[in-house]
Amino acid sequence: MRDVLEPILGWYDSGKTFGLATVVDTFRSAPRLPGAAMAVSPNDEVVGSISGGCVEGAVFEVAKQAIETGESFFEKYGFSDDDAFAVGLTCGGILHVYVEPVDRRTFPELPAIADSVRRREPVAVATVVTGAGPVGARRVIWDDRTSGSLGSSGLDRAIDDDARGMLAQGVTGQRHYGLDGQRRMTEVSVFVQAFAPPPRMLVFGAIDFASAVARVGKFLGYHVTVCDARGVFATARRFPDADEVVVKWPHNFLAETAVDARTAICVLTHDPKFDVPLLQVALRTPAGYIGAMGSRRTHDDRLGKLREAGVSEEELTRLHSPIGLDLHARTPEETAVAIAAELIQTRWGGTGQPLSETRGRIHGVTV
Repeated sequence: MRDVLEPILGWYDSGKTFGLATVVDTFRSAPRLPGAAMAVSPNDEVVGSISGGCVEGAVFEVAKQAIETGESFFEKYGFSDDDAFAVGLTCGGILHVYVEPVDRRTFPELPAIADSVRRREPVAVATVVTGAGPVGARRVIWDDRTSGSLGSSGLDRAIDDDARGMLAQGVTGQRHYGLDGQRRMTEVSVFVQAFAPPPRMLVFGAIDFASAVARVGKFLGYHVTVCDARGVFATARRFPDADEVVVKWPHNFLAETAVDARTAICVLTHDPKFDVPLLQVALRTPAGYIGAMGSRRTHDDRLGKLREAGVSEEELTRLHSPIGLDLHARTPEETAVAIAAELIQTRWGGTGQPLSETRGRIHGVTV
């Protein structure tokens, strides 16, 4: 819903009812992840996408029905065969989509959720989508407060714990419970959409390559910070795509900033006096990606210095160096694409090979 949030707020403020379709579960090679949304206004305006075009027409009709009847619907879209008029996913995947009517009465917490998203405050929205519970019941969970109920105090307590854990991991998905919140039961299916702050990309080294990496990082949805000890180079004017530019010794800045498993650290200085102390700190953080630029000779020399500084072999295995996939990139922009490709591969586990030379699912398996 994050992608359609601003447009639907205008519809919401008008006092009219609109239809909101949300992907709540996927199987096999589905094109969009849980949380992808599409909204339909009373005037047939459409924003967002749930499948890249495969089933949007059918979902549009269901959304219109939700607006007209005030009812919610749980739809399943699977593989469509060679019938040109069949509604389904040609990729062979399966989508479960929850379609609901939304207005001030059915979703009174929407403005507060939007405000939290704007302020980068973690918030989760839990909705009963199928089962014996009250379908459509909603509970909103922040770190320090909640609003709404899913129908029982036991279920509310269970979802509060699980939603806060999902927020910490940046995970959106479906959870199943008993009517009183018992786990490992399937009486009630609850979709939890976690609006966690965007993951961080920390780019060290205020060089041309860093500008291109910051730009592609923003495109991928990261909150981008560029850091360099040299104030003459580390300026907002040189890095307009960065969310912040910091003038500080890199290892000192990293030691005092927040890093989690979603953080990407890109070390682009290829200067030992910056790289070695910085990587000593980086390799002992929970960052999900740590890459360092440099030639193979620079890499070998850097590994030797890191070992001398006490970095273990196990810690060194976390280092992506030379940074990026092998694309024979030359320009800063091409290099940024190579780094972005490795980031995506690290996150989802792809082979890095051309799809034309691989077999099996294109989108892989999501958990």
